[in-house]
Amino acid sequence: MNEATLKTTDAGAILCDVSIAAQVEDDWFDPTHWPAGAVAGGRGAAWQVQTPAGAAVLRHYRRGGAVARLLGDRYFWNGAEHSRPFVEFRLLRHLQDLQLPAPRPLAARYRRSGLFYRADLLTRLIPEAQTLAELVRGRRLDPALMRRVGAAVAAFHANRVWHADLNAHNVLEAFGVVHLIDFDRGELRASREDWPQQNLERLRRSLLKVGAAGEGQACFDSTLWQPLQDAYTAARRLLDNGADLAAERQS
Repeated sequence: MNEATLKTTDAGAILCDVSIAAQVEDDWFDPTHWPAGAVAGGRGAAWQVQTPAGAAVLRHYRRGGAVARLLGDRYFWNGAEHSRPFVEFRLLRHLQDLQLPAPRPLAARYRRSGLFYRADLLTRLIPEAQTLAELVRGRRLDPALMRRVGAAVAAFHANRVWHADLNAHNVLEAFGVVHLIDFDRGELRASREDWPQQNLERLRRSLLKVGAAGEGQACFDSTLWQPLQDAYTAARRLLDNGADLAAERQS
């Protein structure tokens, strides 16, 4: 994919796809810069915007939980390469190189203020996508979709990709393809640990929280979760065997 380039600004820097480097400026990260009608989502920190590079999602990094009351949207500065938007931007580029279904990164920005910084990220919008949470509300979860979710998550795990917040709001379906979004704090991890199952359990708890077990948890486990788990296991076995064969050929 296209290379990335770094642009310095008055208060920080922007890391962006070289294809839009001549256009992107600080005001790209201001939701009020874009035409009226941007849609806020999540904790009110993400907007759908129409940029010269196409439809995109602008996300402002915000803390959650008790820390948010103290620091709000500020993060401690530890260098540009350790800033959350730059780390997520580079991880998303890696996922694109692996052809995994995740958003394409367009630009990431930090703005420093003393010991702290604030951050934003622009990614390509996935058209006509709905989250699993939205599909639950519309009663549109079915075994076939859950099998696709299981296979998609398996592909990320087989490539050692850990999602820090795998929940029903961060799994999208669009035109039959399952995507994972919001890789803030995501990372590559050793494959021989127990984090993949922990990731899946987090997703299961989230689905139950948003009401996926409308007819009871036992029904949810047998008709929805088990197909996901079976597809995940089958995909992991296939992908892991393929990786082992490739490693043997290279040795």
